[in-house]
Amino acid sequence: MTAHDASGAPGQGTSAARGTMFGALLSASHTCAFEQIPVLVAEQAARVGLADVVIYLADLQQEVLSPLAGLAAPAGEAEDAQICIEGTLAGRAFQHGRILPAAVHDPHEWWVPLVDGTDRLGVLRITATDVDREALLDMERLAALVALLVVCKRPMSDTYAKLVRRRRMSVSAEMEWRLMPQRTFGTERIVISGVMEPAYDVSGDVYDYAFDGLLAHLAIFDAMGHDTAAGLTANLALTTLRNCRHAGDGPEVAARRIDEALMGIFGGERFATGIIADLDIPSGELRWVNCGHHPPVIIRGRATVELTCDPGPPAGTGLGLPVTVSQTRLQAGDRLLLYTDGITEARNSAGEEFGMERFTDFLIRHQSDELPVPETLRRLILHHLDYHGHRLRDDATVLLVEWPGSCPYSDEQADALTGIPRGDAV
Repeated sequence: MTAHDASGAPGQGTSAARGTMFGALLSASHTCAFEQIPVLVAEQAARVGLADVVIYLADLQQEVLSPLAGLAAPAGEAEDAQICIEGTLAGRAFQHGRILPAAVHDPHEWWVPLVDGTDRLGVLRITATDVDREALLDMERLAALVALLVVCKRPMSDTYAKLVRRRRMSVSAEMEWRLMPQRTFGTERIVISGVMEPAYDVSGDVYDYAFDGLLAHLAIFDAMGHDTAAGLTANLALTTLRNCRHAGDGPEVAARRIDEALMGIFGGERFATGIIADLDIPSGELRWVNCGHHPPVIIRGRATVELTCDPGPPAGTGLGLPVTVSQTRLQAGDRLLLYTDGITEARNSAGEEFGMERFTDFLIRHQSDELPVPETLRRLILHHLDYHGHRLRDDATVLLVEWPGSCPYSDEQADALTGIPRGDAV
């Protein structure tokens, strides 16, 4: 591939052009607005022969990819040139985290996954000729920097919110999505991924995770009701939990504090069930408290293990009962599931529940497909929606944790599990 200078003419050596491109993008990032990213990226990518770069971002439910160019259409209105994730090469690049040519026999156009850390955002479309390993690495690194720019600038941009929404969102859902961490996070020691539906109308479900050295904090809450008050209940529960963690409190203290906080505001008229857990990453030791919630489940090989524990009352009831801390030790390769009853108890038009068996069987079958963890959950939630005719009466939320054991994942394993693109993966 021939390197180009800023004017597009052959000039700088590849290394110098590459350094100039990344340096210019980093320098401009300080004062660049979200809406300026497409032009900035396209101009600088031309320095290394990557032409016609277009940024496509996935919608909230990860069903379509929409181009980021100019002003976004109002929420609920279709964008021009949207690409379906199912059944397209662009979608396949997004799903599997692989750099793919748009046409095998004429590879001038490429689809490059856009991933922030391990959180999937969309894809880049790039035009380039005479592509070798170095050019693929340029594409991968450019996509990584573009992802950082998008994530850095999107909180201040309504354009982003309009672009990734396909219909109007409820106030409760607006609160929940603003509150929760990114959907996927992974290292060589652990992979965590979450999904939540109905994406635009979710009211009382939230999940959370955070790290304190080699300790992973995990939580899921399901607040009473399906209204804005349910969103406020879940928001208060999760914010109180984080406040407790930052003060160094364990799950049992946090459970009591959340109960007190909800009682103080709602006087026992609103409550939330939940699981609050700590996972010691090196040893796999799991400690958790159950606030009137479905117990955690482990997928171990092709079997499932429901973790027994003494459930306490839901938070916000003010019953003052003792909080029991349960413990177990994960085994290498275990997948830990925290979920809400909207997954297992929702019924289809025939009155049949989705059920625990169907839920875990789907994950077991797709584990053998060697899909990235976030892609497995994306397909699970689409399957769940199809089963219920896309009409959910309750929130359905899943937090999945994959633990490798005492021996960390290799770089290749971690990349495959999370869907991180590799420059040689064509």
